[in-house]
Amino acid sequence: MARLCLGPLLRYVDGSSATVWVEASRPCTAEVRCPSGAHGTARTFHIAGHHYAIVPVTGLVPGTTEPYEVLLDGTPVWPPPESPFPPSSIRTPDPEVLRVTFGSCRWAAPPVGRKDPVGPDALDTLAARLAAAPDAERPDVLLLLGDQVYADETSSAMRERITARRGFAGPSRRSRFRPDRADPIGSQVADYEEYSWLYHESWRDPEIRWLLSTVPSCMIFDDHDIIDDWNTSASWLAGVRATAWWRERLLSGLMSYWVHQHVGNLSPAELAADPLYAAVRETPDGTDVLRAYAAQADTHPGTVRWSYHRDFGRVRVVMVDTRAARVLDEDGRAMLAPAEAQWLREQALGARNGCDHLLIGSSLPWLLPHLVHDAEAWSAALCRGRRGARWARFGERLRQGADLEHWAAFPESFQALADLIAEAGAGPGAPASVSVLSGDVHHAYIAEPMWPDAGPDARVLQLTCSPVHNSVPWSIRLGFRFGWSGLGRFLGRRLARHGRGPRPRLDWRRRGGPWFGNHLMTLTLHGRSASLRVDRARPDGTGKARLTTVEESPLTTS
Repeated sequence: MARLCLGPLLRYVDGSSATVWVEASRPCTAEVRCPSGAHGTARTFHIAGHHYAIVPVTGLVPGTTEPYEVLLDGTPVWPPPESPFPPSSIRTPDPEVLRVTFGSCRWAAPPVGRKDPVGPDALDTLAARLAAAPDAERPDVLLLLGDQVYADETSSAMRERITARRGFAGPSRRSRFRPDRADPIGSQVADYEEYSWLYHESWRDPEIRWLLSTVPSCMIFDDHDIIDDWNTSASWLAGVRATAWWRERLLSGLMSYWVHQHVGNLSPAELAADPLYAAVRETPDGTDVLRAYAAQADTHPGTVRWSYHRDFGRVRVVMVDTRAARVLDEDGRAMLAPAEAQWLREQALGARNGCDHLLIGSSLPWLLPHLVHDAEAWSAALCRGRRGARWARFGERLRQGADLEHWAAFPESFQALADLIAEAGAGPGAPASVSVLSGDVHHAYIAEPMWPDAGPDARVLQLTCSPVHNSVPWSIRLGFRFGWSGLGRFLGRRLARHGRGPRPRLDWRRRGGPWFGNHLMTLTLHGRSASLRVDRARPDGTGKARLTTVEESPLTTS
């Protein structure tokens, strides 16, 4: 008899259909049933010894909430008997109001060697709140903006499994790859099987499992889903490719991302039209097909698209790949390959005359604290040789050592995104707001850009929420607070002048934060009005946790 190994995850939902992702213990037919008669079935596909299915559910009614059950070969496997949680349900969205909750950077369990306080898991805490009041307000969608799993920072339980499987996992090592250190992979994840353990560790957490079974989710990767500072530079990539373990690590990471995260981002129509999904389902073992796809993504960036968009009524969400789509050659360095940049342009401009709000999901923030932005632009200018060869070598060491690889480290891409946002937010039919939703930097804040001349008609904001569950060392707290300060801004300008790089054609100011701790942000979009709530997970004094609101404010009004 087939068992439910992982899931169900409720992924896509619109007014009449949904998709539900599951992993089963053996080949079988997965089925989702609702009391109203809405249902769907799908045969599992096979990847690297594991069996998965994406079940398209049809027959849903707009504006309703339907409990559902999952069956494998006709045997009910979800909800589990004696579950302490309410029944998992599919709620079709209200066309008038959309609630988007987002964040990034979640440890399932703290990795070995980390001693900084971690605090309550914000997603766990959200799940507990929703389970206690299932009829209360809840998100219509979760946007998980990167680092859903940490392949390079493993917990003690993961290390024990790795050691048992390999016999010896090798010495503990820092997560950051150093090109001059050809040390073994050690206790980091090495291949697809070990990646599957990461997802089991993360998504079998009881609260997370129930939450993801009842709130739809959209996901995109960041560096730790593969390795810290993934694709920082051409020099970084050349160094890591010289190791014996990198190729298997990367291909397995991309394969597991496609299986666990990416296919669930697609609508039923997109799945039906996707040639890779068809090829994987049509063969008894899709491992080689998927591996070839991952290899193409590695060797030809921009030919494989991990970015995607979703429309929720009059709200467009564009999720952008800021890792695998990079061009790393110094002469043409860009955050997005040309085809990817053109795709983003089409999606953003397509929001005009049809959308009230445009949300751009980028795991990496577009607008950073001013000192950090200028330091990244300075290192980019040095690496291009603007101050000579010796400074170029220093710039590369600084870029890799200090993680200077956000949008600011790709100055032309930074300005291109600014110009695109201004264009998308201007003129008749422009959306009321354009928001860049990001994570990565382990603090939360609101920043607003200002154009020197007439700016866009839309309200434009950078909304950064990180981490969901991670440590925030005091060095990070002090560094980012200083980065936002007037003195930090002054020092940043001095660095920028030394680098002789181009200055951005806009400025920005902090409107909220910085907030430190484990947070979630929620956007509530109603017509052309938008409001933001920032919640932090805090201990409640009883051994449990609660979400407390640290900021709540309107962003736009109708």
